[in-house]
Amino acid sequence: MNIFLTGSTGFLGGEILVGLAKRKEVDKIYCFIRPSNEQDALARLKKVFAVHNDYFEADKVIPISGNLFDPHLTASLQANNMLDDTDVIIHSAANTSFSRIYDDILEQVNIAGLEKLLLWAKQLPRLKTFLYVGTATICGTKITHRLVREDESPNEDASHLVRYTYTKMQGELMVDKHIAPEKVLIARPSIIMGDSKHAMPRSPVILWAVATINHLRLIPVNDQAMLDMIPVDYAANAIVELMLAKRKHKVYHISSGQDGATSAHKLSISLSEYFNGLPPFKFIDKSFLNQIKLWAKNRLKPESKLYEYQAYLDYWNEEFTDPGAARILLAGLEPYLEFMELGQAFDNSRLLSDVLSIKQPLPAEEYIRNCMGYIAKINILEGALDP
Repeated sequence: MNIFLTGSTGFLGGEILVGLAKRKEVDKIYCFIRPSNEQDALARLKKVFAVHNDYFEADKVIPISGNLFDPHLTASLQANNMLDDTDVIIHSAANTSFSRIYDDILEQVNIAGLEKLLLWAKQLPRLKTFLYVGTATICGTKITHRLVREDESPNEDASHLVRYTYTKMQGELMVDKHIAPEKVLIARPSIIMGDSKHAMPRSPVILWAVATINHLRLIPVNDQAMLDMIPVDYAANAIVELMLAKRKHKVYHISSGQDGATSAHKLSISLSEYFNGLPPFKFIDKSFLNQIKLWAKNRLKPESKLYEYQAYLDYWNEEFTDPGAARILLAGLEPYLEFMELGQAFDNSRLLSDVLSIKQPLPAEEYIRNCMGYIAKINILEGALDP
């Protein structure tokens, strides 16, 4: 089996690549990568394996230079005859930013770039599977505080908190437009955070938000709302196993499900055990967020109820000697708080029943204990500038 993989140096894609390389069923992995030169591409792929000291097999892992921004991408892939023996395409590459300043780039990568890839894929003589790595959060904001099932998405009437989830929804629709139904596989991970192994995660994605919440300690969010989180190693393993399995469905959630969902409250208990020198966690109503923003701008009115939490304001004044830093943190954190308020868990019964090698993942409040040392090292201000 020969696989064409995009996003091979990314947070999830890197884990998928290493997992594929260990499978005897996989002969070659064509890694679509944007290099400055061929030597650079090879070095970047070797670095993916070096993170956790995995074996790099040069004959199996083959860099393919390319760029989802390239207007001639379809033609360049068609011209590469080496790729004609591709059996499976795993499209893991995506721009995942929540920041509105990247909305145009999100569209160019997650929609326009995908279409160029699909126009090539549909002409491949041996293609058996096009595996699109989406996100369970395409269900939107109208579904709250309950279990979400696969068949509820994609829904073009869904409202979205960020452009990212909208582009991933459009991506699914585009895959269905170009690829025959029997060749389509959609894997929808829930929120991917950290690594369940005692290993450094490949990226601080989502863990940045946890580190910021841990630093603030006074948090305007519903601490009891369900949070469906899974570690990146679980997500990658499930995607690889799903690709190789005899499947009954086209779309699968890769998630904790309602039984394994965590919450801000549960996560705070685990964080408090490790970071015990900070003020205790206090969760307040989301309506306080606007008052916190005013505090960060030195415009909080004397009658504000936020002054009921004076001890936390004093703590923030000590921590954020530059008011601009607090404003940057809050701007980056806000979309994460909005997602937390939704209280969504994603049904994982399809995956667990169809792929017996995949078991229920550990709850996030348990596996996050393996990430504490990494969380402590995250530069939260730097992360806020590129949320």
